[in-house]
Amino acid sequence: MFSIPRIWKSSFLVFVEGTCTMVIELVAGRILAPYVGVSLYTWTSIIGVVLAGISLGNYLGGKIADRYGSPLVLALMFFAAGLTSITILPIAGLLTGHDLFLSTNIMVTISLYSFFIFFVPTCMLGMIPPLVIKLTLQDLGETGSVAGTIYAFSSVGSIVGTFITGFYLISWFGTRTIVWTVAAVLLAMGIVAWNPRRRFVRPIASFCLIGIYLFPLLTFRDIWHGDFVKESNYFAIKVVDRKADERDVKALVLDSLVHSYVDPDDPTFLGYGYEKVFARLTDYYVSQHPAPSVFFVGGGGYVLPRYIEALYPDSQIDVSEIDPAVTQVVHDYLEMPRDTIINTYNIDARLFFIQE
Repeated sequence: MFSIPRIWKSSFLVFVEGTCTMVIELVAGRILAPYVGVSLYTWTSIIGVVLAGISLGNYLGGKIADRYGSPLVLALMFFAAGLTSITILPIAGLLTGHDLFLSTNIMVTISLYSFFIFFVPTCMLGMIPPLVIKLTLQDLGETGSVAGTIYAFSSVGSIVGTFITGFYLISWFGTRTIVWTVAAVLLAMGIVAWNPRRRFVRPIASFCLIGIYLFPLLTFRDIWHGDFVKESNYFAIKVVDRKADERDVKALVLDSLVHSYVDPDDPTFLGYGYEKVFARLTDYYVSQHPAPSVFFVGGGGYVLPRYIEALYPDSQIDVSEIDPAVTQVVHDYLEMPRDTIINTYNIDARLFFIQE
């Protein structure tokens, strides 16, 4: 039977590798969303590119394992995965900041963005399991058990990475912090995987890696921050200055789409034509039915709710806005008072009616 300490260390290494792979894949959608939106095309491109990277990595990792398999090479694979993960943010900023590929077909555009940003890191991560299997295997009679155990733990790590990223990490920390954390974890795993003969080598290597990690973080830290004010499980939320109807206003941008134009000093300002139509209909209705009860599916910039509140303060105004971060941004950046008569329910509108 294979060594228990050996298999548990190997399983831990691939568990972390699997977790980091899925964290990067989930974060990829949020990184691309402000530039190309979130659509079936986006996730198709991301999943396809990540699977291609893992597949090529598995193939190359197997070749490297047969010829050069050693703890040092495994450590170098973790280091390479960590360092290429650091490049995700600057490459994303470079490509999207210069609107590269935007003149091509949308499917080609998203695929190219996904490839150049995420293919290399996931390829590096894909090289790790074959190397771990090679180093763990001591007897050909154990091949099935060792390979099955290693890939099982890698898959469990992928499951954990999927759930914690989608449910918690993005809303808690944001994509930029997550990417830097993944890079740090992978560099640390390289130190764990390495077993140098001389004791002093590992501390020196750790010190050098910390320097390599911190240098771009501290030197170019302003570059790593996106131009959005809040990331949630639904949107990357931006508030930008714009012109609308020849006045200075603030625009609420969710991912890549402008949802509202807001004048914080004038709640009766309406920037879109459809808002003006709704306002006229509301004015007519109120002339026949004072103190109306109004329900909005989605809040956005809360333009129409604030319009009704300003002109008809005796109204009952309910808003179902599924993303609490949107409501928070409207309070913090678009200056909607917190003591407003607008009642916000941060749930799906369908659930609001079911509860009612």
